[in-house]
Amino acid sequence: MNRFFSVILLFYSIGLLGQLTIGSVEFLSPKMNLLVDPQAKIEVLAKGFQWAEGPVWVPGLNGLLFTDVPNNKVYLWTEIGGLRIFLDPSGMTNHAPHSSNDGANGLTLDYNDKLILCQHGNRAIARLKNWSFETPEYEILVDHYKGKWLNSPNDLVFNSVGELFFTDPPYGLKNQDRDAIKELGFNGIYKWSSSEGIELLDKSLRRPNGISLSKDEKVVYVGNSDAKNSVIVAFDLKNGKLINKRIFFDGNNLGETLNGLFDGLKVHSSGVVFATGPGGVLLIDEEGNHLGTIMPGKSTANCGFDSNEEYLYLTSTDVLARIKLKKQ
Repeated sequence: MNRFFSVILLFYSIGLLGQLTIGSVEFLSPKMNLLVDPQAKIEVLAKGFQWAEGPVWVPGLNGLLFTDVPNNKVYLWTEIGGLRIFLDPSGMTNHAPHSSNDGANGLTLDYNDKLILCQHGNRAIARLKNWSFETPEYEILVDHYKGKWLNSPNDLVFNSVGELFFTDPPYGLKNQDRDAIKELGFNGIYKWSSSEGIELLDKSLRRPNGISLSKDEKVVYVGNSDAKNSVIVAFDLKNGKLINKRIFFDGNNLGETLNGLFDGLKVHSSGVVFATGPGGVLLIDEEGNHLGTIMPGKSTANCGFDSNEEYLYLTSTDVLARIKLKKQ
């Protein structure tokens, strides 16, 4: 796509209120202006993490939870209180055979507003049983498929009837696909529910990563974090099955010049997909058109909205950042 105009914000500047800002915003389509103001800046809220991931807004806490995967922690950030450790450990409690000490990655809330975690070290999807800051207790929801340990659940999303869709690449294993403790011969996309258990939906992607649903829950989007095939795929969801697999967005050409692979993604109420990938967070409309990119200047693992979609929060390598969005 021809880039017919762009707006570049000052890289690593200081905002009017002394807030550290980073990066740039690239506008490739007038539709981008409906979502992001050309004057909006990427604010740094906290920094010093090893690999920040999994942002989820929790209304009950009026704040954002996110993970630092290698350090086995979940952090809470609020406008008033700033940053504090929320869970330690977050996802490696010696529940499963493991070859790394990675903690939780993706986070979401279930229909009872309970925190659900993709636990790398535990090789499981777990529910937080209490909100204790000091002694977190977890209930394992699923950790095996056909008697074999999962690899390391990575990202997840619920539909409106309480079915959980999640990806299971090998990133929580030290040697990934070649790790001696890896029991499954593929990296899958699954569906799980308390009544039906686990079901394998697809095993065709080498690195299934971020996962989200369209607003009508008819389409499942999955980011493939594979340097040899940097794409977002879309599936139609019909009768609980994934059908009509297709490339929703091809980022292979972008990957030649920009850092990052497709990772976490979220669907805005407008239907636009906010996908972390080459360059930062790509905004892609429902037809697969690239509207623009929020570019923090470093690899971005995941993103998420607050309850009112007032801000987009970014976990970008060692920082938590945000950018203000336009109201729809």
